[in-house]
Amino acid sequence: MKAYMELIEQLQWRYATKRMNGEKVPKEKLDKILGAIQLSPSSMGFQPYTIYVIENPDTKKEISLKASKQPQITESSHLIVFAAWTNPSLENVDRYMQLIANERSVTLESLAPFRNKIAEELQNKSSEELISWTARQAYIALGTGIAAAALEKVDATPMEGFDSNALDDILGLKEKGLKSVVLLALGYRNQETDPLVSAKKVRRPKEELFVTI
Repeated sequence: MKAYMELIEQLQWRYATKRMNGEKVPKEKLDKILGAIQLSPSSMGFQPYTIYVIENPDTKKEISLKASKQPQITESSHLIVFAAWTNPSLENVDRYMQLIANERSVTLESLAPFRNKIAEELQNKSSEELISWTARQAYIALGTGIAAAALEKVDATPMEGFDSNALDDILGLKEKGLKSVVLLALGYRNQETDPLVSAKKVRRPKEELFVTI
């Protein structure tokens, strides 16, 4: 109950910060947020995405100039780029099977049905369906990161509305089989310039949001 109340309290505290003050997020807090993202659920546990953690001011400035004018890009402590796999391969599946075998001390042979299930799922999807699926998995990780940041009292702003192709060029994602799908700016709210710093949180009422059948 205590953990639940703490989570609800911190979710009440957080909001999509519009202006940040440039203060650095301490490494121990960043590590906890990234650790939570690493543990995020995904379909079949496959995690078909790669996450870039950008701290370099020059890289953030280039992103701001070419891909997004949103001020959080340069004002953040760290910019997290969630890049979905555009074409997950059987090699990716086999690496995942090897990881499971190593971590759970089981044989690859015992994992063959699971391996074949994932392979079939991938092979039955079109290119458009694949990137849609991998992007949705990245968004689950995004949500985990937002909640983890709130628990660490770190502001976290999820962002779309950027030029994905330009960002992919900056980070060299296309040649790595990746596509940027969403960003998460981590930092601390600017108490003087953020227009929402004192605004009341607004959410749809529970009785309207939830439908019990």
